[in-house]
Amino acid sequence: MPVLVRDYTWEQVESQVFITVPLRGVGAGRADIFCAEDYLKVNFPPFLFEVLLYASIDESKSSAKVGNGVVIFTLHKKESRMWEQLTTVEVNKEKLQKKRESAILAAQEKAQEAVKEKAIKKRENEKYSLEKMMKIEEDHRKQIEELKKQEQRKATEELEKWKLQKLEEEELKRKEELKRKEELKIARQKIEAERKKKKVQNSTSQAPYKHSVKRGNASNIFTENVKEEIIPAPRSAGNIQIQFTPRVFPTALRESLIAEEEEWLRKQAEARRANNAHVPDLKDLKEEEKNPDWLKDKGNKLFASGDYLAAINAYNLGIRLNNKLPVLYLNRAATHLKLRNLHKALEDCSKALDLLTPAVPDNADSRLKAHVRRGAAFCELELYVEGLQDYEAALKIDPSNVAIQADAEKIRRVIQGIPPDP
Repeated sequence: MPVLVRDYTWEQVESQVFITVPLRGVGAGRADIFCAEDYLKVNFPPFLFEVLLYASIDESKSSAKVGNGVVIFTLHKKESRMWEQLTTVEVNKEKLQKKRESAILAAQEKAQEAVKEKAIKKRENEKYSLEKMMKIEEDHRKQIEELKKQEQRKATEELEKWKLQKLEEEELKRKEELKRKEELKIARQKIEAERKKKKVQNSTSQAPYKHSVKRGNASNIFTENVKEEIIPAPRSAGNIQIQFTPRVFPTALRESLIAEEEEWLRKQAEARRANNAHVPDLKDLKEEEKNPDWLKDKGNKLFASGDYLAAINAYNLGIRLNNKLPVLYLNRAATHLKLRNLHKALEDCSKALDLLTPAVPDNADSRLKAHVRRGAAFCELELYVEGLQDYEAALKIDPSNVAIQADAEKIRRVIQGIPPDP
């Protein structure tokens, strides 16, 4: 039987009631406290404090402090007035039992309402996050379209400017050609006039001496002088085909020395040999090393021991032997994440997802790992929108996964600019 506590004290003001309940040995977190609108209970075995209040209180604003062997209640009245007493008069066990049950039922209903409100608020937050993300993506798409339009307008303006410049150049060339032809025509006319004038002078001065001068020679000399003064027409345009001898060295022959070329070629050959040194020949492998499953297990053991480079070599050899096993790409992606080879991890996860088609229940676990690892790589690269898409795809596969739900919520908060919870 519990020991009923009756040696409590209480005080009041118009808006609040203060109750002090002594409980020997009570401490924070050890007492069961229940507060309803007109019912108050403290259960600290073997002690029990239980009262039906004189009037209603606001339990959402009321509080209790536990420590040093006492429980101090601060109750907020719903109506600001002085109470005549703390408890109701003539309380029997049946009435107290009914009041206790009704208070507990009311508290349960409030708790259910609070859970529903919390679920509604969560859906509203998720809806708001999705709308916010869609708006961000829409704004990003509009920005890209606007940039494309600006680039298109700029290219069009440059093209129009180039066309106008070409027209001006062609017009200038045409005017220069006309001017040159006009000057050539004037020069020919002057030459022709001079030739006629000389011809008349020669015929006049040589008339008495027809038999002493050879007119043919004078005519030939004049013709040669005319030819020298005539400006020739422009040469016709043409194309010259040139072929260059291909060279291995990256510079022209006139800019290189033979010794430098030989040193460069030697270093290139050494680099190729060094890159291929760790790649074993399939003919030299042991029988168990030719089994991709054995190599997968070997890589897993190396991964567990922290030897990530050796694990990657094992997975690489397994993929060389059989490039159709998604688990090899998934395990290698996890190893690349450890080494922060993020882009390689993205490639391996995408390759694994390509191999895990069609989506069936048997490969659901592998698809889940691929989406989570690719999402983690995207987030490490600060591509949070792409990472959230992968986490949401993983949640479609396993909606009850609490860890993935928590990570997805953190990514949404980062996208929305909300600081993380302390």
